[in-house]
Amino acid sequence: MESGTDTGTKREQILQHIQELKIGTRISVRAIAKELGVSEGTAYKAIKEAENAGLVSTKERIGTVRIDRKRREALDQLTFGEVAEIVEGHLFGGASGLEKTLHKFVIGAMELDAMLRYIDEGSLLIVGNRSSAHRRALEQGAGVLITGGFEPSDEVKLLADEKELPIIASRHDTFTVASMINRAMYDRLIKRKIMLIEDLMTFSKPADVMRADNTMADFQRLVRETGYSRFPVVDDRGRVIGMMTAKDAYGSPDTYTVDKLMTRHPITAAPNITVTSAAHTMAAEGIDLLPVVDRHRKLLGVITRQEVLDAMRFAGKQPESGETFEDLMWTGFIAGEDAEGVPNYRGVITPQMSGPLGMVSEGVLVTLMTQAGRRMIRDTGKRDFLVDAMTAYFVRPVPIDGEITIVPSAMELSRKSTKLEIEVLDANGLAAKAMMTAQMIDPY
Repeated sequence: MESGTDTGTKREQILQHIQELKIGTRISVRAIAKELGVSEGTAYKAIKEAENAGLVSTKERIGTVRIDRKRREALDQLTFGEVAEIVEGHLFGGASGLEKTLHKFVIGAMELDAMLRYIDEGSLLIVGNRSSAHRRALEQGAGVLITGGFEPSDEVKLLADEKELPIIASRHDTFTVASMINRAMYDRLIKRKIMLIEDLMTFSKPADVMRADNTMADFQRLVRETGYSRFPVVDDRGRVIGMMTAKDAYGSPDTYTVDKLMTRHPITAAPNITVTSAAHTMAAEGIDLLPVVDRHRKLLGVITRQEVLDAMRFAGKQPESGETFEDLMWTGFIAGEDAEGVPNYRGVITPQMSGPLGMVSEGVLVTLMTQAGRRMIRDTGKRDFLVDAMTAYFVRPVPIDGEITIVPSAMELSRKSTKLEIEVLDANGLAAKAMMTAQMIDPY
């Protein structure tokens, strides 16, 4: 049995080992345990620590993968320069430190000695016209944000340049500045839930490609070696010029070259598009493999439809980190059933949901009906969908503080699409109704 000290040391060794791996390397508990001679329990804990540190990710179907920490930190941390933009600030010194990231904020609403206990390297002091606090914060490695429109002294400006730490002034008061920064941080938490193609691509893994002068014999050999039947065709510069598929090759002699048979101007994707957008494109066009290219159409990698769907399922099971407007609207709604077992969702119309005339906003009602339909599909079929079209009818206004019941029912439901009828009922009966058609996403 491993002692606590031995376990801690071995976890540190595992973390060091993970840091030395190439970006895109697959990692598993069993493989780490076998390679480093540790228990699987110790390997599991170390991998979890690596995930928390941003060294690995489990977003892809292939399991845990070594990732680039910098890409992850870009959403987790703000730079001093970004803070300056958020608070509409003016820089008075320390311009060379604008790209540094900060790990915490300190509000300077206390005596100087007490304040200094919370200030350390990489923090940002938010304070008013207190020159001594400005100086001491810079000396301890912290940036300074002066509120209320005050300017720092010449001495503090010189010190900021010397320490390469920004000193920024904003015309807003401390409370407003803190609220603006908090809003920006909150938005970043929400963005972390939005998966992009680049989040699940392994850029270090070369894609299987073909050249224009390859023959059908080369195509058949690549099919046998990889198990796939769809490949990007690239030129000498690595730019995508076509797509070669089994359908294109069907019935052609082995001597035919790819350039005579390939599909030209194929559909491609940029690495910064959302996974949901890629899934919609692939489903609408009936393709199972999508080349990912840069702005010069140079091939960066490929993504399969299965990888996209697996990533969407993974994202849907992750804990919430930051609530969107849709999340906030749905707060308080409870799932239930009527006497006949038909699912419904009950909740109260809050004042924040009101429109200009004091009744519930029509846009809010449409959002609530869409949410109810989505939850019914998720609960009953473990699936999700992308809305194709929706027609809403507003029978009569719904007052605030009133309870409503949303009743979604499936008129048509197949593997590829669904048609839902959604009703909104209040104390007086039918208040709104919608007909929605949607494209189904494969089951979880």
